[in-house]
Amino acid sequence: MAMVARLHVCPQSLEPFNFKDYHRTGPAVIIGSGIRRSGSVLPTGRNGFCLKQCRSFRGEDGRDAVEEKEAESAGKRGNLKKGSGIWKSLSSTVLGGFGLRSRNSDEYRKAVAKLEEVCSSAAVQIGRYIVTMMSTGVILAIGFQLSGGDSQLSELVWYSWLGGVIIGTMIGANMVLEEHCRAGPRNVVISGSTRGLGKALAREFLLSGDRVVVASRSLESVQATVRELEENLREGMISAGASSKHLAHAKVVGIACDVCEPGDVQKLANFAVSELGNIDIWINNAGANKGFRPLLQFTDEDIKQIVSTNLVGSILCTREAMRVMINQPKGGHIFNMDGAGSGGSSTPLTAVYGSTKCGLRQLQSSLLKECKRSKVGVHTASPGMVLTDLLLSGSSLKNKQMFNFICELPETVARTLVPRMRVVKGSGKAINYLTPPRILLALVTAWLRRGRWFDDQGKALYAAEADRLRNWAENRTRFYFTDAMEMYTENTWVSVFSLSVVCAFIILSSTTSNFPGT
Repeated sequence: MAMVARLHVCPQSLEPFNFKDYHRTGPAVIIGSGIRRSGSVLPTGRNGFCLKQCRSFRGEDGRDAVEEKEAESAGKRGNLKKGSGIWKSLSSTVLGGFGLRSRNSDEYRKAVAKLEEVCSSAAVQIGRYIVTMMSTGVILAIGFQLSGGDSQLSELVWYSWLGGVIIGTMIGANMVLEEHCRAGPRNVVISGSTRGLGKALAREFLLSGDRVVVASRSLESVQATVRELEENLREGMISAGASSKHLAHAKVVGIACDVCEPGDVQKLANFAVSELGNIDIWINNAGANKGFRPLLQFTDEDIKQIVSTNLVGSILCTREAMRVMINQPKGGHIFNMDGAGSGGSSTPLTAVYGSTKCGLRQLQSSLLKECKRSKVGVHTASPGMVLTDLLLSGSSLKNKQMFNFICELPETVARTLVPRMRVVKGSGKAINYLTPPRILLALVTAWLRRGRWFDDQGKALYAAEADRLRNWAENRTRFYFTDAMEMYTENTWVSVFSLSVVCAFIILSSTTSNFPGT
């Protein structure tokens, strides 16, 4: 049977744009110099010619044999996931134009997926902004209608709307940037992370999709903590369901480390680099306290352990973290934990502990100048008073009654600190749990906090950690009023206050001008 063919003339230089035929496979039909049959990528002359079977000869299902083979081959290769429309066209044009299609199919698939993800995210944000602007436009029109044609009121409505748009754009841009910064896993090292706040921080980082290294003196505690956190991660992925994509790269590893020993600290840093590749965040959480009592009642061993762990250990860990981060292209961030005495205030009955925290504040000030020209950020994190063994050791009945008003559980504090640690920028930042909104809320609700954690006899009323973690997924997704207030930066609050003053001045100016004698 004779075969009718259609001749395509295509210069060799345009082959990267010949998407449809470029990857076809099949027996080559060479017709003279520089001529080939469509389907085979063969060396040709300067001007290549392609032979293609005529569409008039089709199979019973309306498709020709070449199309059937191409569809089958494409299905096997899986070069591109199913999709159509603008994303497919844009990805084919951009990526194919640069010749990426001739590379590895996995690389091409990843590039297309990344492009579609970026374009979809941008389209969603732009769509939200357009909808918001349309809504404010309706409000503006209603304001003009209610003004009754009064020029001063119309001007007031116009300036108020303009100020609201500017501030809304600032807030929206800040939220978009925050969301972008939160994406992507961080590599985190946390010392003293097998119990209390350290373990809560490790769990929160892990459930944010980060890779975490836990460290403590006891190898058995480290191994038990790693198993527990891995179980928390599995539960988190199950509860998140389809939205657990960000947990795909999360993992937790651990190593025994005594932060008072320089050799152990160096091993911790080397272990983290070998497991994670680099270190983005290093948190010096290891600490010690021997209760509330006068200095004369502290033994030599007590003083040595407190100073070695809180001050010397933090200095050794900070030095090792700087050694690693200073050679990283993106640098890194180091957090030292604040505590009672950090600001230089007196700490009776905890004099040794307070002096170590005051020393860390001096270390912070010095390192800020040393690291001024580097990409290493040195920060402080202040968790406030957390219900941990470190705080409760040696506490009296009077102390426990006070804890009812100002203390929080480790999981609650970690839920607030970790998101802000993940997006910290620059150097010298202070990440505090007791922010002004929380302090104000604590003062207003002080009468409701009596007996919150301890009864009148000092007996603990809060659940054990194992019981609290049974509903940890629900607690993590709960949104609090103070969280909403902290979504706005200090600059935004200043802008809102300034706009309020301006609007008040305009309103007063417009109203006083209507009174007689003014």
